[in-house]
Amino acid sequence: MIRHDPEIQALFRRYCAPARRYLKLGGAVLRMSREEYEPFLHALAADAHAVSDAELTILFEGSWRERRTAAWLAAVSRRDHFRECLGALLLESEVCCAGGAYCVALASFGTARDADLLAAYLDRYLRRPDLAYDQPTAMGALAYTDSVLHADRASHFLQEGGLWPQWFQDAPHMHGDDGTSTYLGGIRLACAIIDECADT
Repeated sequence: MIRHDPEIQALFRRYCAPARRYLKLGGAVLRMSREEYEPFLHALAADAHAVSDAELTILFEGSWRERRTAAWLAAVSRRDHFRECLGALLLESEVCCAGGAYCVALASFGTARDADLLAAYLDRYLRRPDLAYDQPTAMGALAYTDSVLHADRASHFLQEGGLWPQWFQDAPHMHGDDGTSTYLGGIRLACAIIDECADT
């Protein structure tokens, strides 16, 4: 159940609302001008180092705005002890607009366990072509994790007759090529931003 109380509202104002950060974490940050990007990155890095684990835990109980922001803050501050929380939230898919951030955070941690969590999500939701959730982003995140680990977890889903091509074919909202390069590229760029921010 999503929390709505003064404590989470205060954390929203502190970590999510400045410069409407919650809207910019994702594709929008990739399109920023250099003049906007650098201050945004510095502010995100400062808040990632300032936020406490207790505050992140509360943010993960909020709406999509708080959860998206919390996932990026956890990724930038390398708090991989939130891995299981992120995996559970991704699998539950309780709110819209946050799953992509969970995928980015897990990909940025880049371990075999992160790959397991992404694969568990894909195993469940690639069986649901009626749901336009975060399947493409999760597929890109798993492919990215494979590239980091020199592993081959994604091939199970991508092979002919696998869950990915079947889902892509049956999902009415998906069109064009069923390749994953676009989704992998997006994750790669997001992880590069996280790395740059973490080093700030």
